[in-house]
Amino acid sequence: MAVHMRPGQALRLWHDVSLALVRDGEPDLSARQITVLITIYLEPQPHTVRALAAKLSVTKPVITRALDTMGRYGLVTRKRDPVDRRNVLVQRTVDGALFLERLGDLVVARAAALPS
Repeated sequence: MAVHMRPGQALRLWHDVSLALVRDGEPDLSARQITVLITIYLEPQPHTVRALAAKLSVTKPVITRALDTMGRYGLVTRKRDPVDRRNVLVQRTVDGALFLERLGDLVVARAAALPS
């Protein structure tokens, strides 16, 4: 289903969602961190630091810093790959799934409230 909106409406939606996230006490994640998190939850598993870095065209330390922050909030966990101990597997959590469900609900609600 295609969503049609003008650039001004798209920016208003982005602003309204960002503002709601800042105000509501949810973890204050950067755009990069939210992108990493959404990738982890929308793309098929398994996820590794190396694969996420390649997919998002950033370095492994960038992914590691994002995962450190998200790990502190309980949105993801990490563990060594038992098959290849050089790899770190990134795993989803219930708290992370709930965070993104609330985020999705917020986007839908704010989009519905946009003036036409």
